[in-house]
Amino acid sequence: MFDKKILKNLDWVFLLLLALLMTFSFVVLISASGNVTSNPFYYVQRQAIFFGISLVSMTVVALFNYRNLASYSSLAYVVVLGLLVAVLFAPHPEGASTDANRWFYISTYQLQPSELAKLVFIVVLANYLSRRQDVIHEWRTFWVSLGMAAPFMFLILIEPDLGTTMVFGFMVVVMMWLSGIPRRRMLALLAIIALLVGFVFLDLWVATDGFDHMIEELPVPLPMHTYQLNRLIIFINPEMDPLKEGYQIIQSKVAIGSGGLFGKGYGEGSQVQSNFVPYHHTDFIFAVVGEELGFLGALAVLLIYLLLLLRMMRIANQSADLFGSLIVSGIVAMLVFQIFVNIGMTVGIMPITGITMPFFSYGGSSLLFNMTAIGLILSVNMRREIKIF
Repeated sequence: MFDKKILKNLDWVFLLLLALLMTFSFVVLISASGNVTSNPFYYVQRQAIFFGISLVSMTVVALFNYRNLASYSSLAYVVVLGLLVAVLFAPHPEGASTDANRWFYISTYQLQPSELAKLVFIVVLANYLSRRQDVIHEWRTFWVSLGMAAPFMFLILIEPDLGTTMVFGFMVVVMMWLSGIPRRRMLALLAIIALLVGFVFLDLWVATDGFDHMIEELPVPLPMHTYQLNRLIIFINPEMDPLKEGYQIIQSKVAIGSGGLFGKGYGEGSQVQSNFVPYHHTDFIFAVVGEELGFLGALAVLLIYLLLLLRMMRIANQSADLFGSLIVSGIVAMLVFQIFVNIGMTVGIMPITGITMPFFSYGGSSLLFNMTAIGLILSVNMRREIKIF
């Protein structure tokens, strides 16, 4: 039964910051999506529906005692693993915008199981690592943690969805690091990851004569699609193909740069409103903020994100147990990576990966599961034990 007394522990500042961010996102989305379809409020109305559903999900999860999730973590792992396999064979509706196998199509709506997978895996790994504290220094803990993540990351990678695969990798490293796994092993893992990334770029550099042209043939084949590899090349040299592969990055940088300090005015962004920036209501919505609201508007968004993430870290630190602390830390890692990559790709310091801007970009699955993640944070927050010294 739900104990009303735990409501006194609720972090109202955290909820206020979330409400402020969501309000900001809807205001920007109205401008960003007004010229995408004949109905200027089509995407705003759909996002409002998603938000209503997401609020219900957040509330239900917040009222549920997060400690009880440990009992269901193994079952949830298997179910989500099954969904990730099933989505690879899910039929595409006629006229689908992509051939990627990332979504289940339900009427006019899309459900992306990889979004659910991120949340479920955070709980699964948090449960495992918190239960292994007495033997956290054993090699078995290290390898099993990586082994549990491997099937999820592999299935998401072949959808293909490189962006979400990278999110998974970052979450796993952060949670393992915070759980107390020996630093030498973690540093060795990070070194291996850095070497692999370096090898990928070296392979591309050789294949393209110093990033001078698109891929024709790789010296060493890589398990990635050609368009994904071309995105990495264009990230290094977007001027190589300014009217096609490099178009999106260039136009986004032009939009943000032209906003100046105060922006061109709400709804007055020429790059955005003239559709020069593709996907400006989804992946590239930060370009709308930069062009129409300027540096100060972009800074305001970043400040709200920073304060929100700091409150999450505070909740993780105050958690009654390591299980709750790792759950919140995993969610923070997920959001930090997504925010950094999304904003980074709009300003040209990160390659385009299709990662959305949490709570800001249009997208039902993203909003639903991010708000569900907030519900988990609130569940941990309300059930903390306050120690008086």
